[in-house]
Amino acid sequence: MIIFVIIGVATAAVLAAVAATAAGRNRRPPDDIASFRRQIDALSPEARRQTSDRMKPAEPTSTDDDGADDS
Repeated sequence: MIIFVIIGVATAAVLAAVAATAAGRNRRPPDDIASFRRQIDALSPEARRQTSDRMKPAEPTSTDDDGADDS
């Protein structure tokens, strides 16, 4: 009885190893041209605009000593 359990566990382990190896072979390395284009697009002015707008400090409102705003 125990032999059947050991054989079943060993069979499952071998099948899992074969499946993992087969899945690893089907993966293609990333396309260098597509990767380069994504990096260039990320560096474009349109892509940076949102980040640079967030980095700009808000302009402080000009106030006098009494709290008025020069108007």
